[in-house]
Amino acid sequence: MVDPVFASRLQFALTTIVHIIFPVMSMGLAPFLIYFTWKDIRTGEAIYEQLRRFWTKIFAISFVVGTVTGIVLEFEFGTNFAAFSTTAGELFGGPLALEGMMAFMLEATFLGIFVFGRERVGNVLYMVSAVAVGVGTWLSAVWILIANSWMQTPRGYELISKNGQEVVTLVDPIAAYANPRFFWMFVHMQNAAVESVALVMTGLGAYYVFRHHVWGYSIRQIGFWEMTLKFGLIALVITAPLQVIHGDLYARHVFETQPQKFAAMEAIWETDSYVPEYIIAFPTSIEDILDPRAKDIFGIGIPGGASWLASGGDPQATIQGLEEFEGPQPPVAIVFWAFRIMVALGFWFILLAFWGAYRWWRGELLEDDLLHKALMASTPLGILAVELGWIVTEVGRQPWVIQGVMKTSAGVSPGLTSAEATTTLVGFAVVYLGLLALYLYVIARIVRAGPPEVADSGTTDHPSDSPAEVSVDD
Repeated sequence: MVDPVFASRLQFALTTIVHIIFPVMSMGLAPFLIYFTWKDIRTGEAIYEQLRRFWTKIFAISFVVGTVTGIVLEFEFGTNFAAFSTTAGELFGGPLALEGMMAFMLEATFLGIFVFGRERVGNVLYMVSAVAVGVGTWLSAVWILIANSWMQTPRGYELISKNGQEVVTLVDPIAAYANPRFFWMFVHMQNAAVESVALVMTGLGAYYVFRHHVWGYSIRQIGFWEMTLKFGLIALVITAPLQVIHGDLYARHVFETQPQKFAAMEAIWETDSYVPEYIIAFPTSIEDILDPRAKDIFGIGIPGGASWLASGGDPQATIQGLEEFEGPQPPVAIVFWAFRIMVALGFWFILLAFWGAYRWWRGELLEDDLLHKALMASTPLGILAVELGWIVTEVGRQPWVIQGVMKTSAGVSPGLTSAEATTTLVGFAVVYLGLLALYLYVIARIVRAGPPEVADSGTTDHPSDSPAEVSVDD
């Protein structure tokens, strides 16, 4: 049997790691689907109808599976973290309730129209449904990240005693919900979602383009895959540099608000100044992997880079070491290596984006087999980078479930036994991994089936459209 605290943390981590894949896909696809719908309505060109219909299938499946796996996460606050829910329920429960009542209902209400209503409603209502679904998807992120960001930088609350137990009471909603961390988390997460979907699009497009233009296979609707590659590449050129630039500023904010987490990200144990930033780090022994210490690891670093990053421009700035913080430290090995890999992936995405843009500018995008292979290999790496980012975010603030207020060990349900925690951990592992395998199987079937066959009629009439509405040129 596993310790109930460890089992509960591992269960929540497992379910979150699997669940986050589906919102990333739906949130990342939302801007693309709004654009494809607008172009489909404006031009009536077959390619935009194909793009809209094909990616809408993947969006809808991601939404459904994400809903199923996400609801369970909220129940886990009651089953595994009842003490946390009792303490922080007044503040933490509000954003979760609003996510369901506002964002989920908006998205679910219009999703039916968006998926099934193209031939049944007019252009205006259909466009409204596309925007409403996209807005609902991003609103879900707003409320979830408000709740999580408050746990990272709690504000606007007081601790009062109720029935002999300290609980959080909301005293300033604006300070609590517009806390300092929310902006950084929201921008970073949403941009990462679009970037992840852009990598999926470029990877799938590159696969079929490679088979057709390099290997010479006859691919049905190759124009669809060429456009998919190009749209994904455009999004990647925008999002990849923005993610790295914003990540630099975000890290500075972490240093200011969670210095212990920042020290774990850089594996700095002793307070020091002029601390290098190791862009590439290699462990020289098993101890370096399990207990990394920046000074002992062989790496290629920028002298004073970590100090410059933390201070916003001063390479001589002092960084407080982990040894100066009281209590247990975060699992430094997990945080340090996850952060290193995430940063490396971020720079790799920039290289991919501008490599692809350069080849497109040269008129060689469709024939560059090495680029195609790199894009295919990078298809899942955006989602991997998101997973690593959340590992840094959540593991890095341990041992706190609410930073500086409540430790994770104190938030676990007091009556939970080792047998119960171990049983549910195994059960959730089987079910969630099974759902992930089924999701990937269905997505693979959709991709293999390819884009739908449509007629390029220029414009398409719909029930409530006037002649003027359907004759608008792009």
